[in-house]
Amino acid sequence: MASMKRRWAAILLASITLQSISGFYIPGVQPQTFQSGDEVPMKVNSMTSIHTQLPRDYYRLPFCQPSGGPKMASENLGEFLTGNKVQNSPYTINMLTEAYCVKVCQVKLAARDYMTLKLHIKRGYHNNWIIDNLPSAAVGLTATGQKQKHYAGGFPIGFVASDTAEAYVYNHVNIIIDYHQRDPDVAGYRVVGFAVEPMSIKHEFQGGYEWDGQETEGWTKQLSTCSSNAHMERSMIRANQVVRRDERILYTYDVTWRSSDTMWASRWDVYLNEDHLVPAQVHWYSITNSILVVVFLSLLVISILVRNLKRDIAGYNAIAALADEENDEDKEETGWKLVHADVFRPPSASMLYTVFVGTGVQIFITTLSVICFSAVGFLSPARRGSLMTASLVFYMLCGVVAGYVSSRLYKSFRGRQWQLCTILTATFFPGMAFFVFLFFNIVLYFLHSSASAPFLDVVIVAAMWCCVSIPLVFLGAYFGYKTKTLEYPTVTSTIARAIPKPAALLNPWVGMTVTGVVPFAAAYVEFFFIMTSLWMDQFYYVFGFTLIVFLILCITCAEVTVLLVYYQLCAENHRWWWFSFFTSGSTAMYMFVYSIFWFRTLEASRMLMTYLLYFGYMFLFCFAMLLVTGSVGTLVSLWFVRKIFATIKID
Repeated sequence: MASMKRRWAAILLASITLQSISGFYIPGVQPQTFQSGDEVPMKVNSMTSIHTQLPRDYYRLPFCQPSGGPKMASENLGEFLTGNKVQNSPYTINMLTEAYCVKVCQVKLAARDYMTLKLHIKRGYHNNWIIDNLPSAAVGLTATGQKQKHYAGGFPIGFVASDTAEAYVYNHVNIIIDYHQRDPDVAGYRVVGFAVEPMSIKHEFQGGYEWDGQETEGWTKQLSTCSSNAHMERSMIRANQVVRRDERILYTYDVTWRSSDTMWASRWDVYLNEDHLVPAQVHWYSITNSILVVVFLSLLVISILVRNLKRDIAGYNAIAALADEENDEDKEETGWKLVHADVFRPPSASMLYTVFVGTGVQIFITTLSVICFSAVGFLSPARRGSLMTASLVFYMLCGVVAGYVSSRLYKSFRGRQWQLCTILTATFFPGMAFFVFLFFNIVLYFLHSSASAPFLDVVIVAAMWCCVSIPLVFLGAYFGYKTKTLEYPTVTSTIARAIPKPAALLNPWVGMTVTGVVPFAAAYVEFFFIMTSLWMDQFYYVFGFTLIVFLILCITCAEVTVLLVYYQLCAENHRWWWFSFFTSGSTAMYMFVYSIFWFRTLEASRMLMTYLLYFGYMFLFCFAMLLVTGSVGTLVSLWFVRKIFATIKID
C-alpha cells in the first residue's frame, strides 16, 4: 500500500506540473512587434454554428470584401481538414491609432442575399476574426446588463427579435485590442488581447443624404447615428439594422487600444481557462472521481485475485504432487485448471481479432503521444490545425507497431494468411475512416461548406496513407513474423472442451455489456469537456488532466477485464479472447450512448447533414475507443492467463 500511495502521489504531482505550464506554451511562433502606426492585419476565418456543424466561407454572405478580392491565409494541412479557411479582410487597423465610426462599405440586399443572410442569422452563425493569431473574444451583455466577454466561438453575425421574429444584422463592431510594451524605453508593442463588441445600427447620414455605396462623396459624409470623435456605445443606438429585401446596410467599425500588463507568452491563458468560467476544481473533481474508482478496483482485484490464486495454485500443485491412485480417485479437479488444454486455443475469426488488437495498440500509442505533446505545450492553439496534423503524423508512424503486434499474435495462432492479415491491419480502420471522411467531404462540397477540404489536401492524406502508413505496417509485420513465436505454457488439445452452462451473472454477454460502465464512470466528467470542445467550438487545453484520466481509463479497463476473465475461467469457459476484448471495449458503447443524450445540448438544426456529421464522426471516435480499450483488455488478459497457467503443474 505504501508503494501505491507513492505512485499516486507521483501521478498527481505530474498532473499539477503539467497544468502549471499552461501559462507558458511552446508555440513555435515568433512574437510579432509593431511600431506605432504600423498596420495590424486582421483576418477572417470561416463562420461557424454549433446548431448546424457546417462552417461557411465568410464571404459567402453579403459582407464587405477587401480591395482586390479575398486572399487565402491558411497555411497547413490540419487547418483545411478542420474547416478553417482564413482570409484577409477589408478592415484597416494601425497600431495605437484610434478609429471612430469608419465606413467599410455599403451593401444592398438582393433577394438571394437577403434570404441567405437571414437564414444564417437564424441558424446562429458566428464570425471568427483573427489578429496576430489571437481569435476574437465576444463582448456581450448579461441578463443584468453587465458587459461580459466570451473567449471561444467568435461573435454572432446577428440576432432574431423575440417579439417580431425578424432578423437583425450586426453591422457595426467595436474592435478592442490590448497591447503590451515589453520595454518602456524601446518603441515596440505586441498584441496581447483582442475582443469584438458587435452592434446593430440603422445608419443614417446627416442632412438626409442617400448613398448608393459607390459615390466618393459618401465616404466623407458624416453619419448622424455615430460620432466621428467618440466610440460607439449601446446607449447611442436609435434603431437596429433589420434584414429585409432591398435594404441598404452600411458596415462601420471603431478601434480602441488599451495598454495591458499581460505578457505575450501568457496572452492565451484567458482563452484557455475562459477567464475562469469553468473552475479548476471541476477537473480536480474528475481526477478525484477517477482515482477513487481505480483505488476501489485495485483493492478489489488484489483481495479477490491474489487470495484466490494463491489458494488455487497451491491446491493444484499439491494434488499434482500426490502420486498414489487412492488419492487420485478421491479427487475431482474443478476450476480454471480444467481448461488448460483449451485456454490458448485460437479464437474464432482470429485474423480479424489480431487486426483489431494491432490497430488498437496503434491508436493507443498515437493518442498517448498527442496528449503528451499537447500537455507540454508543443501543440499550441496558436497553431491552428496542429493537433490534427500531429495526430495524422503519429498515427502513420505508429503503423510499424500495429504491424508488429498483429503479426506476432497471428503467428501465435498458427495463421498462414499473413499477407492478408497485414493488408487488413494497414487498411481496415484507416480505410473506413478515410472513406467516411471522403463521403462527408463530397457532400459538404455540394453544400458549399468550408469544412470541405480542397482536392489537393485529400490527395495528400491519401498519399500519406498509401506511401507512408501502409509500408510501415508491412515493415512492422516483417519483424513480427521474423521474431520467435509467442510460446504458451500449455499444449492445446485437438478437440475443444464443452463449456458448461454458466450462472446468470457469469453469462459472457452480461460481462461484455455491463462492465464498460465502470471505466466510463472514471472518465465521464473529462469526456464531457472533450465533447464540448469538439462540437461547441470551445478551447480545450487541460491536457495534463486528460493524460491522467486516459491512463486511469486504461488501468480501469485492465483491472475489470482481468477480474472477469478469471471468473470465466473458473466457470470453465475457455473462450476468453473475444470476451476480454469486448469486456473492456464496451466502454466505447457507453460513450456512444452518452453522446446520443449529449446531442440535445447542441439544439441542432433540422438539417440531415448535421445528424450525419455528428453521429458519423462520433461512431468513428467510439469505434476507435473500442479498439483502444479492447486491445488494452486483451493484452493484459493474455499476460495474466499466461502467468497463472505457467505456475501450475500440468500432466
